[in-house]
Amino acid sequence: MMMDLDNSRASLVSGARAMDASGMNTGTTGNISLRIESGGMLITPTGIPSPMLRPEQMVTMRFDGSWEGALRPSSEWEMHAEIYKAFPEAGAVVHAHPDHCVALSCLREPMPLFHYMVAGFGGDDVRCSDYALFASSNLAKAAVVALQDRTACLLANHGMIAFGKDLDTALARTVKLETLARQYLIARAAGTPVLIENSEIPAIRGRYKTYGQQK
Repeated sequence: MMMDLDNSRASLVSGARAMDASGMNTGTTGNISLRIESGGMLITPTGIPSPMLRPEQMVTMRFDGSWEGALRPSSEWEMHAEIYKAFPEAGAVVHAHPDHCVALSCLREPMPLFHYMVAGFGGDDVRCSDYALFASSNLAKAAVVALQDRTACLLANHGMIAFGKDLDTALARTVKLETLARQYLIARAAGTPVLIENSEIPAIRGRYKTYGQQK
């Protein structure tokens, strides 16, 4: 069930500040959004540092780009909108520029199955999208392609994006991806990582089904 607008606005502010506190973003980089019951989304405004954000500044948008309020939405609004249109299960989207994800994205390579947790994003790797100009329709399209059967991807020479059923899930996936990117780059610096074979994925997924407090 979706939160009401007041709670959604407050959760976006808290989420943006949590992203800064965890090192996922700095300054005015990155953006987060929530799907709302009216059929559009609520998204952080462009160019405002998280300590200065207030709930009433969150921007209500429709997926066609029209928006309400005094402040302009994030310049990456189209990437969020295209993800909501392509993936009905997406209730929240997080775009960030954490250091190790950015570094890996500059190699324009996927993150392979060097650790079992990579499979938690939906497949045997985390893809890196094709390069496209930031805040462009082409980037939005490239992200959707890279996210097919996945819940997160790298954005070439840019950063990362993830979605989840709710904001907590999308934020957790963002931190998880950055942690894995850091570990993968450390492993590559030490040598050549030995990858887990794809034949192990069904067993890994089976373990995930009973991991944590299942409902």
